[in-house]
Amino acid sequence: MSRLNLSHALFHQLLLPVAHATLPSFLVGLIPIAVVLVLLGILRVPAWIAALSGLVIGFIMAVFVWKLPAHLAVSSIANGAVFALWPVMWIVFAAMWLYNLSQRTGSFENFRRWMYRYATTDRRIQLLVIAFSFGALMEGIAGFGTPVAIASALLVGLGFPVLDAVVYALIFDTAPVAFGALGVPIVTLGSVTNLPVAHLSAMVGRQLPFFAFLLPFYVILVMGGWKALKGAWPAAFVAGFSYAITQFLVSNYLGPQLPDVLAALVSLIVLVLFTRVWKPKDSHEFQSYAHAESRNKDFEGFTSKEGWRGWLPWLTITVIVIAWTFLHLSDLGTQKIHWPGLDNLIYLTLYAKKYAAVYVFQPLGSGTPILVAVIFSALLLRSGWKNFWLAAADSWRQLRFPILTVMCIVGLAYLYNYSGMAYTLGIAVAALGAAFPFFSGFLGWIACFLSGSDTSSNALFGNLQVVAANRLHLSPTLMAATNSSGAVMSKMISPQNVSTGVSTGELKGKEGLVIRRTFIHSLILTALLGILVVLQAHVWKGMVP
Repeated sequence: MSRLNLSHALFHQLLLPVAHATLPSFLVGLIPIAVVLVLLGILRVPAWIAALSGLVIGFIMAVFVWKLPAHLAVSSIANGAVFALWPVMWIVFAAMWLYNLSQRTGSFENFRRWMYRYATTDRRIQLLVIAFSFGALMEGIAGFGTPVAIASALLVGLGFPVLDAVVYALIFDTAPVAFGALGVPIVTLGSVTNLPVAHLSAMVGRQLPFFAFLLPFYVILVMGGWKALKGAWPAAFVAGFSYAITQFLVSNYLGPQLPDVLAALVSLIVLVLFTRVWKPKDSHEFQSYAHAESRNKDFEGFTSKEGWRGWLPWLTITVIVIAWTFLHLSDLGTQKIHWPGLDNLIYLTLYAKKYAAVYVFQPLGSGTPILVAVIFSALLLRSGWKNFWLAAADSWRQLRFPILTVMCIVGLAYLYNYSGMAYTLGIAVAALGAAFPFFSGFLGWIACFLSGSDTSSNALFGNLQVVAANRLHLSPTLMAATNSSGAVMSKMISPQNVSTGVSTGELKGKEGLVIRRTFIHSLILTALLGILVVLQAHVWKGMVP
């Protein structure tokens, strides 16, 4: 029976379209996601082909199974694709422009030499300084895959194998994600759930610090086994503990804007100072992959001026983005566009209300302050206009296929949302009853895999978590926060994130190789989160604000 109510021009979402049953509807709803995963992880096709294939299958499922009218399906995909372009890929493009400018001016080489000199030649310590602390700083400022691209490029510059560098950077890019891009995911979560942002920030800040503390140990173990960890555990402890305690304090007492930026800076400074007075006894067994000649060259004639020149782009972007945020410049010129052919034309059966489709265009949004940082960096580095525009061209060459990938994946996420497929998956997981807290994080995991964004994941399933929590007499704040924390665990397998992460190296078009390496780690960390949430829901109830 058609659910298009002609008298009111509303499409009423179907929640259980397959045999009116939860399990078969859930399994059919997973097909587009499974297609993307199989194409990427098993058949190893390029990410843009996998994402486009998933989108086509999703369109067929939405129209012929969930009965979404084709014109609404097209409009929802277009809405998602435009959001993918602005602000998501605008942020990524601007950040990559800064990275490529630093490459063309020699600033990035100076930065690499500074890292090499002051982070010791032990590749375990290099991994902590670059992929963990510095990567978290980039996530806090820009997010959306740029920290993986930049951190992995730094590691490759120090001699790490390309695949290893990308995998390590992706695994580390979990703990900071929920507070990434200056807290946008948590602010979004508050807006869709009507829960206090301060409470959500505090709750996420009582989950992710556990993982921030764990990750340095975990990744060193992945890199070199127990032998590697045995010699470097004090550095892992210092990096993880300094980050975790700062993230906890800032998120609980200041809010969601600066936990990543401040925690990353504290961790970076403390770790570098610690390694100036302490060295692993077995460093000779874990020397940098770089050749001895390169090491000698790095130390010869390296001046503090060159060190500052290496840091200049990253200090510039940090100062400008923080100032931009506190001055609320992103709000200037904001326009709310009611998406044509979609806004209020769908009825949310689960919530018994019309589904709004409002695209918020911010000309001075997050990518714009990064562009300002690019311009200031170009002036301070005296790059000249030629290098300035050549760096932009480099960024386009690197990102043209990732842009297409992201447009398809986010378009698919919006299609899931507006067709009702997303709510079908959510209802199935909520039907787990007492086991729901363990699997709650997997809702965020699925949504972030689709969209590549913790922000989009919270927009997709944040309110559904609240509905399920109320039905099961659980804390809405806990379950909403768990959606955000669960989402961060799938950043390492999200086609959007991986596609951007490999854009600076030789793995472009080989995203499947990376996802095969990171998939098991994603599942392990999400399962650990599930155990933590069960304890917070039933044992440590005092941890819930």
